Amino acid sequence: MIQPQPTTPLSTNVTVKQTVDGFLFSLFVGLSAGSAATSPLKSVGGFFQKKQEDESWQKSRPLKRSKTDPTMSKSRKFPYSLKKGSKKDKDKDKSRTNVTEGPSEEKLEEKEEMEDLAEIDEMYTLPEIPHTPLSVMQISKLIEMEVLEEAHLNLLALRLEFQQELQHCGQDSPMDLVKKEKDLNLLYRDLRNKITTIVRDSNSFPCRNKGLLVLVARIIQEEEKRAEEAGGLAGSWMEAWRDAVDEGVRAKVESVHLEQREQNAAWLSVHLGLLGKAIVDDLASVKTELRWSYPPSFRVFSTYVRGYHRVVAQHLRKLEQQVTELKDLFALLDWIVNRYKSERIMANVSLQPEMREESSDLQLDEHFLEQLRDKYCNRVKVDVRFSLDRVIELENEVVWTKQKMWEQDGDDDVLDAPFHRDIFTRVDGIVKNAPQIDAQLEKRVITSCLEELKLFPKRFESEFMRQCSSLRPRPPWTNYHITYINGFTALQQHLEGYARVCPGEMENFRKEVKWLIARLTQRLEDQFKEDVKPFLRRMMTRKWLTNSDDFDQLYERTEALGEHCALMRPQHVQAFASHLHYHVLREYIGQLMKNNYSCKNRKHEKAAAKIRQQWENLVDVFRERKHGNSLKTLSHEWMYPVGDDLCNIIGQKKKADIKEHLEPMVKRYPDFSKKHLVAVLNFRGLLRGRERQLILRRFTELKNNNVGGAGAAYRDQSLFGDMQVSVNTDCLSSLPLSCLGFLLPDS
Repeated sequence: MIQPQPTTPLSTNVTVKQTVDGFLFSLFVGLSAGSAATSPLKSVGGFFQKKQEDESWQKSRPLKRSKTDPTMSKSRKFPYSLKKGSKKDKDKDKSRTNVTEGPSEEKLEEKEEMEDLAEIDEMYTLPEIPHTPLSVMQISKLIEMEVLEEAHLNLLALRLEFQQELQHCGQDSPMDLVKKEKDLNLLYRDLRNKITTIVRDSNSFPCRNKGLLVLVARIIQEEEKRAEEAGGLAGSWMEAWRDAVDEGVRAKVESVHLEQREQNAAWLSVHLGLLGKAIVDDLASVKTELRWSYPPSFRVFSTYVRGYHRVVAQHLRKLEQQVTELKDLFALLDWIVNRYKSERIMANVSLQPEMREESSDLQLDEHFLEQLRDKYCNRVKVDVRFSLDRVIELENEVVWTKQKMWEQDGDDDVLDAPFHRDIFTRVDGIVKNAPQIDAQLEKRVITSCLEELKLFPKRFESEFMRQCSSLRPRPPWTNYHITYINGFTALQQHLEGYARVCPGEMENFRKEVKWLIARLTQRLEDQFKEDVKPFLRRMMTRKWLTNSDDFDQLYERTEALGEHCALMRPQHVQAFASHLHYHVLREYIGQLMKNNYSCKNRKHEKAAAKIRQQWENLVDVFRERKHGNSLKTLSHEWMYPVGDDLCNIIGQKKKADIKEHLEPMVKRYPDFSKKHLVAVLNFRGLLRGRERQLILRRFTELKNNNVGGAGAAYRDQSLFGDMQVSVNTDCLSSLPLSCLGFLLPDS
């Protein structure tokens, strides 16, 4: 039991209460008037001290230690009771000193400032607890006015009374004891709330709260020691202090300016920049000022750093719910992954070297970052899909509807549309930012882009066909097809660099582009075949022999297509031109098999000469140079001799000489059959007779002798294999003359 020290004699307890109440009133008036609070605080603290101490306060004021004081340690020792004089008190002290001591006084003040930055000692001495505590109302008033030292000492005194009474009463607690316990709980709660407020605002007003924080630290230390004693407040005071630090950090974070998206497109980037600056400034203040008001065990800087890790993570979670645009999602990811840990914030030079021992990782929810990456990749898909849809809309508005003709690209000398560059610029702009986060996000972003691009060729083709099929007059079909063949080829080339990261997705995109180009090429080929079909049908007819108009039309269209082929990209031009060239040559020869005309009166010589000339023209049409590019279709050079070989058969003056010109046809074209030879002989006008039979017999002999011979080199080439031959309706034309006698009436 603590023995009370002698106090000033008072007649009654009422007199004591009246004296204290009057003094508190004068204290409140003095504070309201803006006077220094030190003298009243000292009077309150000395009310329960000896009368002699109250009268000789100036004499008992702590003296400054000299440099030679052997008890001076590197760390500054604060007593539990921290009483600093006001500015007026310092002025009075200066007035008592000799004026000549000015320079030394300035040096002394500099020394005091350096000492203020020294660590507070972990150990402290608790001042004497009053024997008789103040009333509950008085203690509450002291707490409200932040007179924490006296308030806490009186609380301890009240708590000791409670413990003593509890010990005497045992299990039976009278109403007075229950009431006192309730009063203790309320007062302690008020004290904790006041401490929470002081700690919460301490970094906003460091100068105002510096002295109070020392008292706060000592109160927390004392209460932690007495945690197991009766009459205290439930819960850890250190945890309450940490919670107060978090509240202060949260208030600081929430005070950072945040504009609305509608007001500023860069609202999030601006806010994150300001947030980073606020964090650095606040932690720098903790490092240089605030932490010196606490003992080392509080680990003040570390507590504030962890507080920012928690509070900022919660703040980012709220921001994420507001973020919808791709640029803002990237800004958020970049700030979390890169900037928060960088020298701009947690690795800032102003926070060193203390920050080197701390973690710089935000305390994010377990799956938050992965959810943010998912949201980012989903937004990538949405944005890429929107960009691709916009490409189709622009093609329709600017090109298809107005039937605009695409022109040659100056660099590549091919028909070109800018859509492939627009798409790649958009995709590359998204992809190139992803590695700044990590390689995993880069792969996911490329995958997301390629998944959307994989669907683009079919969507483009579908809309292209739908829009152009309804246009009148017919749009420049060939120009569009070649342009889009070139465009999608260029787009694939642009994206090939992504195959290193996502080979599977890139291969899927290649297949879609390949199939689209194949369909565009086939459609272009079908359109060409449809255009030249009527002119080919009129070859090898009576009109053809005397009029070249149909062939001129055929040649003109073939030549025009050859010119368009020259505007294709190199990887497609040769295959496409070769395919069309094969079709024209084959169909031209195929007209001989139609039995549309049979030459008479030696017209076969004229017909052979005309076929020879026209064949040479058709062979050369794709060899013409266009813009310095040769369109040689080398893959079908094996077809070129067939014109001359057939003309040699058709143009022979003597029928017997035809047998001598069969061998080249049999050797070069193994699929040239007897029915094809019969059709050629019919066109020449050799419909019957002995010579015809001899020619067919010779052909059969050559075919039998040629098996496994020279014709094997051409066996993989097909020209006549599926070429249809029209049946001659004249059933008597193929009968030998010896058989015709049985059909006469008198035989």
